[in-house]
Amino acid sequence: MDIILLTNFLKWCSVLNIGILCFSSLMFMLAPDFIYRVHGRLFTLERTAFNTQIYQFLAIYKILILVFNLTPYIALLIIQ
Repeated sequence: MDIILLTNFLKWCSVLNIGILCFSSLMFMLAPDFIYRVHGRLFTLERTAFNTQIYQFLAIYKILILVFNLTPYIALLIIQ
């Protein structure tokens, strides 16, 4: 596996993961009641606890994207 292929792989991983993060954030901002109802069938959480869990999920997902996708991608761009 050469450096160009790895760079392209990380670029597309970043694009897809950022797209998923943006979609999830938009869904939570635009349809929070729908998301709460759907997840309320699976889990018994109060609304405030549910909101906290969603915000924590989005924050951790964003950090993971930065650490495992964007940082290696930028490092590979620098060394090319």
